Amino acid sequence: MAKNPLRITDTILRDAHQSQAATRMRTEDMLPACELLDNMGYWSLECWGGATFDSCMRFLNEDPWERLRALKKAMPKTPLQMLLRGQNLLGYKHYADDVVEQFCKKSIENGIQVVRIFDALNDPRNMEAAMKYTKYYGGTVEACISYTISPVHDEDYFVRLACQLQDMGADTIAIKDMANLLLPYEAYSLVKRLKSELSIPLHLHTHNTTGTGDMVYLKAAEAGVDIVDTALSPLANGTSQPTTESLVATLAGTDRDTGLDLSKLSEAAVHFRKVAQRLQDEGSLNTKVLHVDTNTLLYQVPGGMLSNLISQLKQANAEDKYYDVLAEVPKVRADFGYLPLVTPTSQIVGSQAVLNVLTGERYKMVTKEAKGVLKGEYGKVPGEINEEVRKKAGIKPEEIITCRPADLIEPEYDKYKAELGDRAHKEEDVLSYALFPQVAMKFFDWRDGKAAEEAAPKAAPAKAENEVRRLYVQDSGK
Repeated sequence: MAKNPLRITDTILRDAHQSQAATRMRTEDMLPACELLDNMGYWSLECWGGATFDSCMRFLNEDPWERLRALKKAMPKTPLQMLLRGQNLLGYKHYADDVVEQFCKKSIENGIQVVRIFDALNDPRNMEAAMKYTKYYGGTVEACISYTISPVHDEDYFVRLACQLQDMGADTIAIKDMANLLLPYEAYSLVKRLKSELSIPLHLHTHNTTGTGDMVYLKAAEAGVDIVDTALSPLANGTSQPTTESLVATLAGTDRDTGLDLSKLSEAAVHFRKVAQRLQDEGSLNTKVLHVDTNTLLYQVPGGMLSNLISQLKQANAEDKYYDVLAEVPKVRADFGYLPLVTPTSQIVGSQAVLNVLTGERYKMVTKEAKGVLKGEYGKVPGEINEEVRKKAGIKPEEIITCRPADLIEPEYDKYKAELGDRAHKEEDVLSYALFPQVAMKFFDWRDGKAAEEAAPKAAPAKAENEVRRLYVQDSGK
């Protein structure tokens, strides 16, 4: 056993397929490999949160809560991990503290142990409630620093933020490098500094979008990082995480030896190779996401944001403006106080850049979400907002929010519960509805309709449908 083993969080059940296959992996794709994964020796398995919640209901006709319960039952030994957007939870707006409390409580009750909490602006006030309630209900708080590059984001900034999050009660700190902008020697330096300042474990998350992910992990391991995120090979690299097997082989026999068994990892990869092939055959997995895209290093635009920009320009028949928009993105970002580009700020900055180019006049039109950033609805930006842009957007000084934005939101859980009425089979349904009202109602229509049909004799449905329906009938107590 190595003196100082590098611990591994595998993302195969969440970020890997979110990054490569639009979050389309089904629960039935996961369950056959769960026993093997549970005995692998991972620090944690990331399997929930992010876009999985929305995708389960919207595209797969699955209950995300049932998925979590099934995974916990199948993997009782390994801590299950989720990604949470702070006060945004898994949605795209701030929720009241009572909704945040109920969501943290139910996530932990249903099987989550590690809750990775981040805020798009790196505003600790937006992480405060989620951290407090995760801890209160017995979860492990992994607080994130969202990594980005700008004139205000230097090493000192990230160290100060990490120490503040530790003081707020974090159990671990994660460097969340969502765009693979953290380069190997910068990673070594940042990890060294953080390890000297922190008394809690340090976790590093990156992607391989720009082709530097493996080198980033190797230098971070040399600098003493405690845990890294990797993905099993069938859904690794490109816009996903670096490959688990490759890192395990690289560190074997060193003082950072992970202790993981390459043959067992290979066995699990056999299963997920079939899943990846099916996702590719269905069109969910586009092999373009496997390619290295160094444009991110030039424009600091995450891969998902690039595809969004292309889509918006296609709709406007203005694909020839692509490079003009790419040049406009950093200008908008500077005007907005150097936001990290991660959901939802990447979409906000990108859409405004498109509007600025297409209208021919900067900020002639300003989106509702961009006005929200300029007003302070999303929290405190890292830098300074351009006051001329604020003025042009029609925002008066007295409208600017300087308090924690959630302090202005009245309790709302009971309101969602009353709206949903007897459509809720359980408390978790209220939370699904609170986060995605329209998507959840369509899903409940499908679920309740299918559950009702179950009682009538008929030909057996396909295996996947049969299992899904059985779970919903069982959940509804019918």
